[in-house]
Amino acid sequence: MRFLNNIFGKKESENDAVQDFWEWFKKNEQTFFEIVKSGEQIDQHFFSKLLPKIDSLRKELYFLTGMYDSDTVELVITPDGVIKNIAFVELLIASAPSLPHWKFTALKPAIADMEKFKIKMYGFSFDINEMYFYPVQHKYFPDEVDIVIVHPDYTEENKASIIHGIEIFLDNYMGELNSIIAIDNLNVTSKDLATEELIPLLKLKDYLIWREKEFVEKYTDLRHHSTDDIYTAFEGILENDLPILAIINTTLLDWDGKASHPWIVTLKISYDGTTTQGMPNRETYDLMDNFEEELMNSLPDDIGVLNIGRETADNLREIYLACTEFRKITMTIDQLIEQYEEKLQIDYGIYKDKYWKSFERFYTQIE
Repeated sequence: MRFLNNIFGKKESENDAVQDFWEWFKKNEQTFFEIVKSGEQIDQHFFSKLLPKIDSLRKELYFLTGMYDSDTVELVITPDGVIKNIAFVELLIASAPSLPHWKFTALKPAIADMEKFKIKMYGFSFDINEMYFYPVQHKYFPDEVDIVIVHPDYTEENKASIIHGIEIFLDNYMGELNSIIAIDNLNVTSKDLATEELIPLLKLKDYLIWREKEFVEKYTDLRHHSTDDIYTAFEGILENDLPILAIINTTLLDWDGKASHPWIVTLKISYDGTTTQGMPNRETYDLMDNFEEELMNSLPDDIGVLNIGRETADNLREIYLACTEFRKITMTIDQLIEQYEEKLQIDYGIYKDKYWKSFERFYTQIE
């Protein structure tokens, strides 16, 4: 219940902004429908009007549109891979009105018949019947889903274009959400450079479903209790001669169940440490501590949030958390950032790191 209170107890202004957006859309939906159906000047007469309205709700949201059927336009709103925006997009679409000529979709959906679907980008074709894949197994990271996709036109020179095209292709093949969740690492190569037996790309979805089932069976409900954990302080000097201080839960870094909490949240609090060698003054230090304490107290118990630690240096504090899922924690963080927006400058990001490799610098110091 605490989590529900956190979400629905948000400022009226944000709830009103979402409702205002949909009220504005309803007033213009017939015009927008005709524009998309005609297929003419969609950018000028639809997207140019939609963009500032979407931006006013949240930055880094994007949209796609087209005819779902002969009498229905589909509007897809996507975070384009920005994980911290997924929950907001889903909430925004859940608030959408029911309109007879519109279908509103959160995140790019999977295309039903991929064998007839092709993408052409940068002068290359992306066809499921012409691509292959193989998994890379890691002895020390057995739960990592590392996929190599083989494209017939891949070279080192066109690597960036091929990778981007394959990322777009996978969003359509698997659906954007599944593409984000199911694959940990993605690489691309050619047949000549492949190091394992090639598997038709049509079988990738079945392989990923099997890997996810294994992962869920292994890690569901696995939790770590930090009551007796040991926190270690690390001190050092940066290249600019400013001090750096970290406090890390070193007991947690030795835990063998890290993969059960694969989503890493990095909160960044900027401050002015000009007169204090890049460190916060007492007032700012206390404010940041209050924010961190309130955050941990506000997080829902069922997402298994672990506080890995924090680093402070050069006008920036970074707080590191690990959790089992990303939706609930983003909603809580968004709400708390709003409450502190006049006191602290806070931003955050979320990424997947099943084995917490991004904290290897602390393993080295522990040894």
